[in-house]
Amino acid sequence: MSLRGGGRTTLLVLWLLALAGLGWVVSQRLKISTDLRSFMPAPTTPDQRLLMEQVGEGPGSRLLLLAISGGADDQLAALSQGLVAALKNDPRYSQVINGSFDPGALDPALLPYRYLLSPTLDTQPLDEAYLADQLEQRLDELSSPAASLLKGLLPRDPTLEVLKLAQMWAPAKSPQVRGGVWFSAQDEALLLVQTVAAGFDPGAQQQAIDGIEKAFHALPGSAGAKLELSGPGYFSVVVGAQTRHQADWIGRISTVGFIALLLLAYRSIGSLLLSALPIASAALAGIVALTLAFPDVHGITLAFGFTLLGVAQEYPIRVLSHRRAGEDALQSVRSLWPLLLTAIASACIAYLAFYTSGVNGLKQLAVFTIVGLLAAGFSTRYLLPHLLPRRVRDVADMGWLVRARDVVDRLPRPRWLPLLVAAAIVAMLALAPGPFWQNNLAALTPLPQSMLQHDARLRQALGAPDVRYLLVLQAPTAQGVLELSQRMQPRVDALVARHAVDTLELPSRYLPAVALQRERQQKLPDQATLQHDLTEALDGLPFRADLFQPFLDDVNTARTLPPLTPERYAQTPLGQRLAAMLVPRDGHWLGLGTVSGVHDVAALQALGEGSHGSVRLLDLKAASESLVVDYRTRILQALLAAAVLLVLTISFALRSVRRAWHVLAPMTLATFLVLAVERMAGIEISLFHLVALILAGGLGLHYALFFERDTGDPAEQRRTLHATLVCVLSALLVFGMLAWATIPVLRAIGLTVSLGVAFHFCLSILMAPHASES
Repeated sequence: MSLRGGGRTTLLVLWLLALAGLGWVVSQRLKISTDLRSFMPAPTTPDQRLLMEQVGEGPGSRLLLLAISGGADDQLAALSQGLVAALKNDPRYSQVINGSFDPGALDPALLPYRYLLSPTLDTQPLDEAYLADQLEQRLDELSSPAASLLKGLLPRDPTLEVLKLAQMWAPAKSPQVRGGVWFSAQDEALLLVQTVAAGFDPGAQQQAIDGIEKAFHALPGSAGAKLELSGPGYFSVVVGAQTRHQADWIGRISTVGFIALLLLAYRSIGSLLLSALPIASAALAGIVALTLAFPDVHGITLAFGFTLLGVAQEYPIRVLSHRRAGEDALQSVRSLWPLLLTAIASACIAYLAFYTSGVNGLKQLAVFTIVGLLAAGFSTRYLLPHLLPRRVRDVADMGWLVRARDVVDRLPRPRWLPLLVAAAIVAMLALAPGPFWQNNLAALTPLPQSMLQHDARLRQALGAPDVRYLLVLQAPTAQGVLELSQRMQPRVDALVARHAVDTLELPSRYLPAVALQRERQQKLPDQATLQHDLTEALDGLPFRADLFQPFLDDVNTARTLPPLTPERYAQTPLGQRLAAMLVPRDGHWLGLGTVSGVHDVAALQALGEGSHGSVRLLDLKAASESLVVDYRTRILQALLAAAVLLVLTISFALRSVRRAWHVLAPMTLATFLVLAVERMAGIEISLFHLVALILAGGLGLHYALFFERDTGDPAEQRRTLHATLVCVLSALLVFGMLAWATIPVLRAIGLTVSLGVAFHFCLSILMAPHASES
């Protein structure tokens, strides 16, 4: 029996306290992750593994492209220099360059290494003739605008090796320089900023972008100028903001509509508030389970999880609609419970497919939804009935519902209908235009074409790396990779000269192999010889004889330095750049050559001919598509296993193959009908469509289960229709709004679920048996 007044109040207080306790646990333990790789499958091939690393950690993913416009050249140049100065020592950025020479690009403690890093000694000895020529050039330059820079460098570096290194490490295809900084053909001051944060971390990228914008707006004269950003990190922030904005306003509108629908359906604020308790229990229990099972929870898990929990809203709706006037709520729930339990178990089996996918994000999604559905279902069964009001209005007495049920009962149910629907599905799938599957993840981006074109223009102007291709070098050791890189350099230079590519940047550009450093070291003259040659070179020049003592000391130091290794180089400002291009992998090392301006892919691929696999071109787009195919295959396999379990569960619960047919056939046909209609509309099926189909299938299963149920009571049949109509309208309200979103992912989910709900509802009615047949 239901509890009386005092007992109901006690139960309500205890339930609310339990929810508050769960909320406290959530507040203490929940850690949100934003790394999108959680929703990608574990890579199974070397190329896929490289793809995942490069998209998240690679240098291309960390680059932000900046353009300052809206002023005269000198004003924009000053803003560019001011922004570089403001960001230079900020720990969020590993490199900030704008075309100006930065003597700090090489750590002062490593300045003597410039002779081992620079290619000068490969072709030119450090002798009297060379020194005399260099000093004469410096003398001419001291009367030029560059005099202020030279005065600081000259005593220690009269041959300007530091400047040569800075030029070598700058983008190979740099924009024009005006006022000491880069400018585009559109009169924008350009900068390249490399973030410490990975490209797959939207939260950290947001902080990095906020830091850039704050520093820019704090500069004098920035009020009339415009700062534009681009790059993978910026795109991830824009997409995240757009998705949150649309999801928020859609959520607000659909929530108001859902509340209005329930008030119209049940005309009871108390019942509406009480029916929210199982949904709140589902959400909090699911999140607590996640915090216990995983160290951090991805934000997408929560977003998708709350969407998938939409199935749970049907549990209290069924209870409210099936109440008879004067009947105890507990008694009403008991009669519904076998079907509700079957629906809960079936939905959990469907979502179990996510857990077996092997993808961490989908495992989280499975735990969240399964625990949530169980919490909603069992709280609806064992707690909610004790709180519902004793007196209710029987919906079966509504005149419009009587007429609606009469229409439903008179609908023909031809036995050939499943065959007709199946034939229509086959025909539509056969005639559908374009590819069936969407393997290109870039096609799902909600970014406007103008923003992508702006990024392509800036990337071309700055010579930034192409995000599609990598030249992969493989050797047993890091030094082996650097030596291979050096041997490849002449062939790469030939490709650039032939305009097959604009630039191809190899690891040895930043750090020569130890063997080459030793060769250069051996070409350095001893101190006495260098002193003699320098004295002779200074003859007739107006330099003081002792001015170049720091130069003599550096060369003498360089003669005995241990060669620079990647580990030591990692401590320099450019160390992170090299670390991204030289990586250990399964007992060997890889060198990653970044490419920009690809004009001849075949010429690039030819670099690997005869290398026995030690040199190859990696197409990241092809690798991403293979990863998507593997991902989809894994999910489809899991869904097939779930489908088998679902058939067994429904057949066991209904104890009849014929009854199971009336439930499973409409759900199966409706699912394939959604696919066929979307394909006829030219929509290529993505992973998000599959997720939406599972949700729609869970909703459709409820409709078929309850329409198949026949108690022999016309009033109970009207209550079933009422509950189903409320469920269908609420689902169409929420997901129909999503179908109008401009975000491709949201639109895919909304359209698929909306179509699925409509088809499941219609086929569940048309394929359910007449009362006389049951």
